[in-house]
Amino acid sequence: MLLLLPIVPFPAPAHAQDAATEEKINQLSGKIDNLIEAQETLRKRISEISRELDGLRDKADKPTGNYADKEDLKRLGEAIKEVEKKRLEDYDKIHNDLLKLSQTLTKSAGAGPGSKTKSTPVEASGSDKGATTDKGTFEPYVVQQGDTLDAIVQAYKAKNIKITVQQIMKANPGLVPEKMHVGQKIIIPAP
Repeated sequence: MLLLLPIVPFPAPAHAQDAATEEKINQLSGKIDNLIEAQETLRKRISEISRELDGLRDKADKPTGNYADKEDLKRLGEAIKEVEKKRLEDYDKIHNDLLKLSQTLTKSAGAGPGSKTKSTPVEASGSDKGATTDKGTFEPYVVQQGDTLDAIVQAYKAKNIKITVQQIMKANPGLVPEKMHVGQKIIIPAP
């Protein structure tokens, strides 16, 4: 007895098809997992950037300390006004001293070499007192190369004009013999 069983075909192609579908599902599942990971990474990065942006906004809103308030500017303005006032006072003082010196030089230069003039006391620069002698007469002298006070006294003695180093020093307050320079004008008192 043979039984004949109907031959039922094995669904082999269906099984192969199931395997291919399963493979595709696995691939898609892997891609979805990758997309989810990438999305999570982007969320973290966006969160970091958002925190950085908030920090920058906070820094921009706060003063940095490199600023001046109204009181600082007011004090600076007052200090500048004080400096300007002192500068103008110094300018006036220098201008007046130069005028006095100019008048003195004009009077002494107008006398000519060798002549004696009646004069008001001569002011040395930076000094308020003039130099006078017993007779009140003066003669200007321009320092030459190699001049010393002793050499000047000897040259005048050669012209029969008797003066001393002490008289020259008295007539020129503030004169430093070691620091005389060519072209410097000094006053020679009349004997």
